[in-house]
Amino acid sequence: MPTPPAPPRLTLEVFSDLRCPFCYLELPELEALEDRFGHDIRVVWRPFELRPEPEPALDPHCDYLNELWRDAVLPMAQERGLSMRQPNIQPRSRLALETLAWAERRYRDTPSASQVAALRKALFSGFFEDSLDLSDPGALAEIANQLGLDGAALEASLAAGEDREAVQASREEGQALGVHGVPALRFLVDGEHAGILSGAQPRRQLFLAVERLQDALRQHEGKRTSCCLLYT
Repeated sequence: MPTPPAPPRLTLEVFSDLRCPFCYLELPELEALEDRFGHDIRVVWRPFELRPEPEPALDPHCDYLNELWRDAVLPMAQERGLSMRQPNIQPRSRLALETLAWAERRYRDTPSASQVAALRKALFSGFFEDSLDLSDPGALAEIANQLGLDGAALEASLAAGEDREAVQASREEGQALGVHGVPALRFLVDGEHAGILSGAQPRRQLFLAVERLQDALRQHEGKRTSCCLLYT
């Protein structure tokens, strides 16, 4: 039998929230990163809920959001080829983040593993194109069913809170690393922290970061060295 390929030495953890437009805007850049570097890097999405309870939710059409969409989100969406509309609701995102945690846990090593990425994209596009209610278990289950996943099992899992602690723990870990906003892109080399890039990054910046880390690995092959080469 052929020897399985060695796991990648580089990992990119993406702390994100499904309600954050800039996290959705980073999606095509991260897909390009995976296409460019293939098996040299593993991308792991980490939940980081913005404004969790009891923080008050924003008015979906407050001045802050209206200006953000007009001046930053929509111009970047046009540049990156995404169709986006300012949502007319601002739901809590915890259940949607638990949905992704459930899918990753349930389907990680199955033939349906690729559907987890499809589910993430469907939740992003559902919210930023059609104002999908990310706090509605029924709506989340319907999306899962459309992708061939077990929506009934998802609803039962959400009701039981099976992934609630994992979602909360991910946010706490991000905060301990200094993450206060998303997207936050944390690079690791052989499992060790190598730096964080904050905010939506252009793909050229992502490519440069990976190339710098690859160069460091080549220069120090066989040595145990610190690769903290990125801005934090």
